[in-house]
Amino acid sequence: MNNIRNFCIIAHIDHGKSTLADRLLEYTKTVDGKNMQEQVLDDMELERERGITIKSHAIQMNYEYHGEQYILNLIDTPGHVDFSYEVSRSIAACEGALLIVDAAQGIQAQTISNLYMAIENDLEIIPVINKIDLPSAMPEEVEDQIVELLGCPRDSIIRASGKTGEGVFDIMDAVVERIPAPEGDPDAPLQCLIFDSVFNPFRGIIAYFKVVNGVIHKGDLVKFIATEKEYYADEVGILKLEMSPRSEVRTGDVGYIISGIKTSKEVRVGDTVTHVKNPAAAGIAGFEEVKPMVFAGVYPIEAEDFENLRNSLEKLQLNDASLTFQPESSVALGFGFRCGFLGLLHMEIVQERLDREFDMDVITTVPNVSYKVYDRKGVCTEVHNPGGLPDPTLIDRIDEPYIRASVITQTTYIGPIMTLCLGKRGILVKQEYITGNRIEIIYDLPLGEIVIDFYDKLKSISKGYASFDYHLHDYRPSKLVKLDILLNGEPVDALSTLTHFDNSISFGRRMCEKLKELIPRQQFDIAIQAAIGSKIVSRETVKAVRKDVTAKCYGGDVSRKRKLLEKQKEGKKRMKQIGTVEVPQKAFLAVLKLD
Repeated sequence: MNNIRNFCIIAHIDHGKSTLADRLLEYTKTVDGKNMQEQVLDDMELERERGITIKSHAIQMNYEYHGEQYILNLIDTPGHVDFSYEVSRSIAACEGALLIVDAAQGIQAQTISNLYMAIENDLEIIPVINKIDLPSAMPEEVEDQIVELLGCPRDSIIRASGKTGEGVFDIMDAVVERIPAPEGDPDAPLQCLIFDSVFNPFRGIIAYFKVVNGVIHKGDLVKFIATEKEYYADEVGILKLEMSPRSEVRTGDVGYIISGIKTSKEVRVGDTVTHVKNPAAAGIAGFEEVKPMVFAGVYPIEAEDFENLRNSLEKLQLNDASLTFQPESSVALGFGFRCGFLGLLHMEIVQERLDREFDMDVITTVPNVSYKVYDRKGVCTEVHNPGGLPDPTLIDRIDEPYIRASVITQTTYIGPIMTLCLGKRGILVKQEYITGNRIEIIYDLPLGEIVIDFYDKLKSISKGYASFDYHLHDYRPSKLVKLDILLNGEPVDALSTLTHFDNSISFGRRMCEKLKELIPRQQFDIAIQAAIGSKIVSRETVKAVRKDVTAKCYGGDVSRKRKLLEKQKEGKKRMKQIGTVEVPQKAFLAVLKLD
């Protein structure tokens, strides 16, 4: 056990974690010639296409140091703020972390938030400056930033390049020297912490765990503490590039268990596995439940696909524990699910994975956040979508969630960023200079204002040089109104939104204009209206497609033409009474990109 090292790689998005992981695997000969490719651990097609890590990936390497063999369990983690739950789970299974900082970009917001997460879990931090081969690299300045942030000696910082392989052996030596071996008692009752799981159509659910105490053997009768279900361990093993079966997995190791579990509810991330005969007294504590930030309705395009969508979401939830969902129904879209996501990128990735991995075509409604609504008696209810809002006469006040956001940027972009935050009803908390021309600005912002397009705008006005990180801070009273969209007088519940009173009229006007472009013309006029309660604040009309019924009239009295036009008008009127307006999927997506 003294020769095991469990560590993860943490960094801001695009600082070269996966490339460095590739070099570690190549230099320890874990992955040989034919399997060696860029982003080895990113096995999802979507990850390769976008060049980002979505899932954390665990793999075991063997390394010889001063004539002794060491086992290194590496977990490569995502860098985007929307996947920070993956990072927190990986950190729970490790004793140390490589903190990677890009030599050209320096410390960014997500670097700091991931670092704090690692320090809270008492991990040993090894700072690494990556990409030192770049012409724009400034290792001296970045070293100053790291020393200021961590307070570590300057000579403990390793300079490396994932591309050329420079400094990789120094990193592996540092992992062996500085990261402590896992603590645990091999003779104590079994305790395994589940930190991830995947669904395999042939073998059921495969759970990934770290053995904290005890030893698990193939064929043992084990119990999952949270669900109290018992299973035989049909196969246990460790994670190489493929799963590698073993007869036992010992204390301190990271491995997997296959026990023929078919239903996803029976495996929970953060649960503890123990023996039935000699059980542990309690589960492993300290694993927090995920808090979704953004809610949106996900509906199947065909009503009969509802059950298939449920199964697909359950299987996806196994692999992505930060996704939450519950059934709901909508007048416009039928039966579907209200899903909770950690952010907009997370929502986009889930939609994409449903399409690719499960062949599900879905419609996603406008994303929103959860509000606390207090009635006149002071009773509080949590509302996730505008449809669940009580009658306005019964509402005393609505509290909306505020986040504490940290933006790290160069001094050049302070002006535009502050204008953006103020436009989103932000309140400046403080600003401080980190180094010469880098500044951290801290704002309190309403979560509802940032869920749609804040991150995209921040990136474009700062030319990609601003990094953004946030956490839920508190709830504050706010003047919110429900904005309904009516088509021919019928409200489309999937397009209603809760918005601040000051922005409501301009937002309603923009929505009507956008919908006018997207809703196809019918045989009758379509009135698109935005309403707050019973007051209409904006209206657009999609004109009818009409046939020229007077084309056959050559001369003669005008009454002949009028008769034909009156007849057509009657027909249109009848059609309008029974005609329905289909809202295309593009309309739901366009609302997200209103500018």
